[in-house]
Amino acid sequence: MGEHDFLDGLRLSAGDTCVDVGCGDGNAVAALTRAHIKAIGIDPDPSVIAVARARTPGAVFHVAHSDHLPLEDESVDGYRAANLFHLLPDPLPTLTEARRVLRAGGRIALVGQDYGFLLLDSDDQDLTDVIGLGLESRSVAPRAARSYRDLLLDTGFHEVEVAVHTRVTTDYQKLADNLADAASAAVEKALITREDADGWLAEQADRGRRDRFLGIAPILVVTGTR
Repeated sequence: MGEHDFLDGLRLSAGDTCVDVGCGDGNAVAALTRAHIKAIGIDPDPSVIAVARARTPGAVFHVAHSDHLPLEDESVDGYRAANLFHLLPDPLPTLTEARRVLRAGGRIALVGQDYGFLLLDSDDQDLTDVIGLGLESRSVAPRAARSYRDLLLDTGFHEVEVAVHTRVTTDYQKLADNLADAASAAVEKALITREDADGWLAEQADRGRRDRFLGIAPILVVTGTR
């Protein structure tokens, strides 16, 4: 997914203000700033905020949680949250805050991967599907993205639109750590044995060496108007 896909959905103009909630190390904040948007980055982790601030010194950053934003009522034109809602046991306090800080007519963009739709090629697809369940177990709400549209409509947003961007990876090294984590989680949940996990990881590493690795994940971008 390109850096400007969410910008199109937010319908922002130069000089508008946008908050990126759960901004991490600030990639989206940097993209907003390059588009001449007044960017505010918010994340509960001080270490990633320090990285983001060094990357884009002209932006504003706060260490805060998504359900308690240090912003005035109706103070921003755009609200973005990526890869956040799968971590939240209850999304409603975060969406209530989003509505509070957005001006009337402001746009929201929720971006995320639905972990129920991760495709990995394998000689043993049944085993791969079970390991996918291990990966899901690492998140509080691994399939939250499929509910974005409902969540926005239920909290009073309108003009809700859904777009899907497919992320394709053929570089095993990019996902090696995630695959190992997923396999270990499946073992911990007693879904597979350690022997199963090691054999599957060896197969994926071999695919990487032979340029036969393939991972596909749909990324949902759901936008709405306050």
